[in-house]
Amino acid sequence: MNIKIGVLSDTHMIRPTDAFRDQAARCFADVSVILHAGDLTALSVLDVFNDKEMYAVHGNMCHGSSRNSLPRQRVIEIGGFRIGLTHGMGIHSHIEDHLMQLFDDVDCIVSGHTHRPVCHRLYGILFVNPGSFMGSGRYGAPGTYAVMEAGESLICHILDVPQED
Repeated sequence: MNIKIGVLSDTHMIRPTDAFRDQAARCFADVSVILHAGDLTALSVLDVFNDKEMYAVHGNMCHGSSRNSLPRQRVIEIGGFRIGLTHGMGIHSHIEDHLMQLFDDVDCIVSGHTHRPVCHRLYGILFVNPGSFMGSGRYGAPGTYAVMEAGESLICHILDVPQED
């Protein structure tokens, strides 16, 4: 049985709005695990996912309470796969090489920070950046997120956040 994992980053919110709650409910209805790759800003954003198994890290734009409560990086095992989770810092031309220095023996590295959605394999590792869920920054709206599936292999899909009707 595949495990579905919802991945988001860079929500940049002090508190969840009704629109965010609605979008998150639509995007992540079928997932059992949530990964937030940082820059949630305030911990209250995570309350939206209380019904899911949830892992998060802090980012460079997080408030002090988030930085004190969440790690900068962590490794999670889901469905037999080791997943490194970090926000990332700076924008590097070879970002994967920098991210690989943070983790040993992982199958996947999930990061945020750049607001640029990414889903590809390099050096046998699946690199995932869900982009900015809220569609902020240079890549604009609509926002993006990722859904990963852990089964016989680990796969990823980048999706657009549905906009209000």
